[in-house]
Amino acid sequence: MSNADSRLGPLSRIRIDFAPRHRQPSAAQIAVATVVAIAGSLAADAVIVRLGETLFPSTKGYAHFQFADYAKLTVIGVLVACLGWPVITRVSSAPRWVYSRLAVLVTLVLLLPDVWLLYQGQSPQAVSVLMVMHLAIAFATYFAVVLIARAGRAQE
Repeated sequence: MSNADSRLGPLSRIRIDFAPRHRQPSAAQIAVATVVAIAGSLAADAVIVRLGETLFPSTKGYAHFQFADYAKLTVIGVLVACLGWPVITRVSSAPRWVYSRLAVLVTLVLLLPDVWLLYQGQSPQAVSVLMVMHLAIAFATYFAVVLIARAGRAQE
């Protein structure tokens, strides 16, 4: 650990070093990535709901499978995730490393309401579909952001 790393302490361990060595993604790239992430997430949600209802016919009509119900929460979550990317690219010299770990952590936290639904006695089949939706949203958002709104090559 270098002297600079030791001054930052625990933040350096999670690669928050306030020393980006790369070009920042442009606002246009972030906007395009956000639109792609939202569209991809909503499309994945719709496909997963249809597959879930086909595999588990008893889940047809489940309240959380209504487009208005899941779309609102999906869009909010994706917007927050997409707004986090330019922040991470500014505070880390390893933004993909940080963002991938945050994506996993946030996804695990967002599965907690699903666990609560199970505890409340909701259908395990329906809740498992919701969990798959959360995972699909995480993948769609992560890859849209890091591939479209890339942090550029290291600055000279």
